[in-house]
Amino acid sequence: MTNLRVLMACLCLAALAPLATLAGTVNVNTADAATLAAELKGIGVSRAEAIVSYREQNGAFRSAEDLAAVSGVTLRIVEMNRANIVISDKSSE
Repeated sequence: MTNLRVLMACLCLAALAPLATLAGTVNVNTADAATLAAELKGIGVSRAEAIVSYREQNGAFRSAEDLAAVSGVTLRIVEMNRANIVISDKSSE
């Protein structure tokens, strides 16, 4: 019976492991709209397109907080995604 419990626990952990890696890091200075929408919580296609458009018109983001200048992106959304947001200049990749 103990072996069965251990087996069930291992199976449950194995099934949940992929959920921990659903959201990955994303460089907001190089990512396309589809990637931004897929990787950032609270960012759908229209907000992702707004981020790309803002970046094209105003240049690279210098900090995660700069994303809040984009229409529809709040500081709360930035905070929810802080661990996944990467700020890197295009030339350094």
